[in-house]
This record gives sequence, structure tokens and C-alpha cells, in this order.
Amino acid sequence: MEEELQALMEELCETLLQQLQQLLEGKLQLQDIKDGETHTCCCCSGSREDESSCGRPLGIRVGPNGTLFVADAYLGVFEVNPTTGEAIRLVAGGQVVGGRQLSFINDVAVTQDGKKLYFTDSSSRWQRRDYLNLIMEATADGRVLEFDMETRELTVVMENLRFPNGIQLLPDEESVLVAETTMARIRRVHVAGLNKGGMDTFMDNLPGFPDNIRPSSSGGYWVAMSAVRPNPGFSMLDFLSQRPWIKKLIFKLFSQEVLMKFVPRYSLVAELHDGGICTRSFHDPNGLVAAYISEVHEHDGSLYLGSFRSPYIAKLDLRQV
Repeated sequence: MEEELQALMEELCETLLQQLQQLLEGKLQLQDIKDGETHTCCCCSGSREDESSCGRPLGIRVGPNGTLFVADAYLGVFEVNPTTGEAIRLVAGGQVVGGRQLSFINDVAVTQDGKKLYFTDSSSRWQRRDYLNLIMEATADGRVLEFDMETRELTVVMENLRFPNGIQLLPDEESVLVAETTMARIRRVHVAGLNKGGMDTFMDNLPGFPDNIRPSSSGGYWVAMSAVRPNPGFSMLDFLSQRPWIKKLIFKLFSQEVLMKFVPRYSLVAELHDGGICTRSFHDPNGLVAAYISEVHEHDGSLYLGSFRSPYIAKLDLRQV
């Protein structure tokens, strides 16, 4: 009896080891208790190759009921219960809307009553892992979309934008600010009211390439610059924007990782107000504390800085600057 039990335990251990190996290789299939369907279990390593299957959450907002609205570059837009961990997909990534595919969902904004979501789709051609291709090509295939939480209707609000990135609702909720990264400007898109369907420029010729936009306590907006445009000085992106043939040659010769080495680590955060007024800015010229800043969030007298490349969050106490 003891020998049989030992043999059974050895067999069980061997099976568990095999399943663990399959799990690490992303080959293990599990059965969903709810629907009985079989799904492949994916092990996420954080590599470029597994981005499309594992997802990349980019924009996060808190809804009026305390749930989180999350924009994932590949998987779609989700509503997440931070207490239970339950996630409900509202918009599926990769689907075709208005004749174009949702290929690069980026940031999301939610109205105060939680009835409508607005989010950016940076490109219908390039995915997040190919963002440098999108920057260099400066394709005008980005959009702003609206999702109605009550009717579940998904509509295109504005299209033909060049790398629409961060999005922020204005207080009257009739317009959203959209960072048009490759154009170094912020656009105001009218989503409701008399000017619905229109668009104008909130601020142009920024000193850097804007990423996310978040409100400041003084009534303005914090804008994170993912890269700067030296002035005076040489800006590679500005130079290449007028020479498309050079861009094609560069991408044939160099990988994205090599090209990133030529992007300055200069970090810049600016507080902007209506009328194109910059009231405050914070700089890290060598990127020693926080490089490649992609988001700024103000809370309780401090700025929390996120980066699309650095594996940490930085904090700046505004009372000490």
C-alpha cells in the first residue's frame, strides 16, 4: 500500500512538473468553469513578442462608483473592480469601427456621471510595440472614440489625427483635450454642445512631444513630454519630419532599441492653461531621476510621474520646489 501511494505521488509530481513547464511555455490549456470553453494559458514575460496576447494597460481613470476604467493597447477598454479584481471588457481591441481597426488604444477619460467614455486609438496601422514606426511615419490615422455605457454604442468622434495620445475632459464635458504627439501640439475636440464634431488647437509648437494630460489643482493641465525638442539645438524628429526618404532608410538599418539610444533622456513636465499659457515647468535635463516621462498625476501637493520605459514611479513634492 505504501509503495502504491509513493508511486502515485511520484506520478502526480511528474504531472505537475510537466504542466508547470507547459505554463512557462504558454502551452497549458485550462477549462473555464463558467462556460466550459478551453483557453490557452499565456505566461507573460514582458517581452515585445507577447505584448499582443498579454496586453499593455496604458490609461487608467477612476469612475464615479470607484471602479477603474482601463485602456489596454491591445485587449481593449475595461471596467475593473479594484476590490474583487473583476474585469469587464467594454470595448474589444482589434475590432473594426468606422472601417478601421482598433490597433493602438491609448488613453481614456470618463464623464462625472460615468455614462460616457472617450478614448484615443493612436493608429489603425501600427500597434504599441511599433510606436517608433508611428512616430517616424507620422501617419494621420489616429482617432478619438466615444463609448456610451448605457446603450453600449461605440462611435468615432474625430479621425485623421497624428498619434493621438493622452485625453482629458474639460470641466464642461463638451470638449476633450487630445495630445497629438508627433505634431507637438494639443487639440481640443468638441464632443458635445453646439460645436460638436469640431476641433481647434489648444496649444501648438510645444517644447516637447506630449504624452498624457491630467488636471492640475490650479485649474490647468499637467502635460508630460515623452521627449523634448531642443531649442536652440538639433531635433532628430523635426529634422526627419521633412525628409521621409531618410526615415525609411533609417528603419531598414536600425532596430527600435538602437534608435531609442538617440532619443534624449531629458524629462519635461509642464503646467498649461487655456490660451497657451505655461505657468510652471519641471526639468530633469539628463533624466537622472525620471527619464521618458509619460504621465503626471497631482495628488495632495505632490506630482507622481510615470514613464513608458523606467520601471518605477517618481514623486515630486510641490511644496519643496
